[in-house]
Amino acid sequence: MSSQKKRVLILGAAGKDFHIFNMIYRTNEEFEIVGFTATQIPDIVDRKYPAELSGNLYPEGIKIYDEADLASLITELKVEEAVFAYSDVKHEHVMQIASIVNANGAIFKLHAAQETMLETEKPVVAVCAVRTGCGKSQTSRYLANQFRDMGLKAVAIRHPMPYGDLVKQKSQRFATYEDLDLHECTIEEREEYEPYIDRGLIVYSGVDYEAILREAEKEADVIIWDGGNNDTPFIKPSLHLVVADPHRTGHELIYHPGNTNFLMADVIIINKCDSAEEVNIEKIASHANKLNPSAVIIKANSPLTLDEDVDLNGKKVLVIEDGPTITHGDMPFGAGTLIAKANGATIVDPRSKAKGSIKEAYEKYTHLEAVLPALGYYEDQLKDLEDVIDDVDCDIVVSGTPIDLKRIINVKKPMVHVTYELAERDGEPLLSDLVKKAIE
Repeated sequence: MSSQKKRVLILGAAGKDFHIFNMIYRTNEEFEIVGFTATQIPDIVDRKYPAELSGNLYPEGIKIYDEADLASLITELKVEEAVFAYSDVKHEHVMQIASIVNANGAIFKLHAAQETMLETEKPVVAVCAVRTGCGKSQTSRYLANQFRDMGLKAVAIRHPMPYGDLVKQKSQRFATYEDLDLHECTIEEREEYEPYIDRGLIVYSGVDYEAILREAEKEADVIIWDGGNNDTPFIKPSLHLVVADPHRTGHELIYHPGNTNFLMADVIIINKCDSAEEVNIEKIASHANKLNPSAVIIKANSPLTLDEDVDLNGKKVLVIEDGPTITHGDMPFGAGTLIAKANGATIVDPRSKAKGSIKEAYEKYTHLEAVLPALGYYEDQLKDLEDVIDDVDCDIVVSGTPIDLKRIINVKKPMVHVTYELAERDGEPLLSDLVKKAIE
């Protein structure tokens, strides 16, 4: 056996890639991680995975490169193995990357989900999905209410969104809005954390999930794993819930690693049944019965409500939708569009007023039309969003984002917020019963 370390490049998007490194490679002297690559998330390239988190084998940290340079990186860094470690992409995309890796002389590798699952003695309910925007957050909120009614203290652990100082973000605990301000959270982070805080619950997130889990264990009776995009759980679940979207029927078969989740699930929740066509709902159920016959299938609704009593009929409405759902999630519309149409509004097209990061989003995601994506990784993106809203000729703004944008942006137009929760349907297996059985 050769004593030389195998040179490994980890392909990621500032999330699962860091977790795989921490779990499998950080202290493993058989490998040398020569770099990470980045895609999907802005302003990550040319940063470093910091020395403070990298361990004794990497005293200078690990550089993050642009995945667009993958072919040349394999040669320049003498890469022997490339590990794919990001989510919400088509199987076709995964194999295109594999072909680039193989064509340049390196091995392409996918780690099994189970290899990267931490273990705990606490009961864990994992909420995952086949795509981003299926309804993981509302499912997690439903669980939080169930556990509260059972007299159990639930703590959520959220999939990583480390867009800032990674050292400071090693292990983050959010219990108040002041915690969100302290950690300088983006829109995407607030969308995930605020609903827990509103319910008096605690949510953890960050970079080092071993450290995060051990802190969460100290105050939890039960842990909710709140997944990101369509990624697999970082913690071994007692019950694995996977949400599917009948507005994107078939995506459960062709997206990575959502298809892995679909095959692993204990329970498959077909959400948004109240706004989807029955034929598309039944197609997902058929796929589940064929590919994962042991999974329990639950069909659920996602009723929409406005936070104010307003008359939208005949009004010119600007619709803002959740950024990830309508950008790389491939949805051309969301909750804001559905409720505006149901109430007789005329939806205005904001594209002619787009600027900066908003304009770039329209150029990249050409399926977008009369919706405004709520981008908010950084302050300049928030400013772009405010400017576009103020420039569009409309009577009112309808925001379909998971959080109320009025809390974090200042605009001249009146704005109403759409809320949506998971609602079980009569005649379906009760999710609450399955959860109780699993945690007992």
